[in-house]
Amino acid sequence: MIKTLFTAAIVATGVLAAPLAMADEKTVNFGIISTESTINLKQTWDPFLDAMRKKTGLNIKAFFAPDYAGVIEGMRFDKVQVAWFGNKSAMEAVDRAGGEVFAQTVDSDGNPGYWSLLVTHKDSPLNSVEDVLKCDKSLNFGIGDPNSTSGFLVPTTYIFARNNVDPRTCFKTVRNANHQTNAISAANQQVDVATNNTENMRRLEKTHPDAFNKIKVIWKSPLIPSDPFVWRKELDQDIKSKIYTFIMTYGRIGSPEEVKEARAVLNTLQWAPFRPSSDAQLYPIRILALNKNVLKVKSDAKMSQTEKDEKIAELQKEIDKITKLVDAVPTM
Repeated sequence: MIKTLFTAAIVATGVLAAPLAMADEKTVNFGIISTESTINLKQTWDPFLDAMRKKTGLNIKAFFAPDYAGVIEGMRFDKVQVAWFGNKSAMEAVDRAGGEVFAQTVDSDGNPGYWSLLVTHKDSPLNSVEDVLKCDKSLNFGIGDPNSTSGFLVPTTYIFARNNVDPRTCFKTVRNANHQTNAISAANQQVDVATNNTENMRRLEKTHPDAFNKIKVIWKSPLIPSDPFVWRKELDQDIKSKIYTFIMTYGRIGSPEEVKEARAVLNTLQWAPFRPSSDAQLYPIRILALNKNVLKVKSDAKMSQTEKDEKIAELQKEIDKITKLVDAVPTM
């Protein structure tokens, strides 16, 4: 039944299955966003990419960059053909780098997505967003990569834009870093408060338990959709076929031993088997980004009320357009 379902899914997307046993010297660079150190990411991702290499016959190579933009630009210039992104960075890849969402990760614990967090040291006097937004320039704040959904877009929208606060004038210092760095900095009291997310905190509990035990969560966002996989639209159809078949069957189809091994690899990544997806997954993120811009315009002291009204009307028109698409097109 499962095999039939995913064969149908493959055909439905227009990606026809291809023989996987054929050797293929074609190289595919797989981009991995910098949520933590490259060493940690490499250890976590290598078994999965090795499996992809063996099953597809393609020469799969990991592509790391110091920030999210490096992977986005890599896809733009065809240095990256397939990548794991967060929703915000996937949106940038779709809009600026010829990318297309084709799959979505699934949380190993069955969560429908994940959540952005604000974290601080367990002994910190900070216990709420209100405490963080006292804005007396006494706090050092750690924020995520500008292309991170949970580390930047979500807290910027729900905490700062919604409260008409500019982090640059609110805090003593503001620095961008990956999730792992922000969490450890909060644990070591190198920053007073920092952004993070529930997925990274689960990983931190396993990889840096001492740091994890020094942290407390003081804010949790609304639900964020699970991360997408993106490939270049112009990628060779035969390569798409092999990658899609692998992604959609990994941890689902094979001998009991093969399925068990695959699920163990996925569990290390904190995932269950993947599901099909499309660019429609990004609609809620697009609305979130537009709403952030609306709040920014409302608080812009340099704009006249007429200018604000005109700009907000333009943004609202875009929001209404995407909202209609959300109602018409499944987002997962």
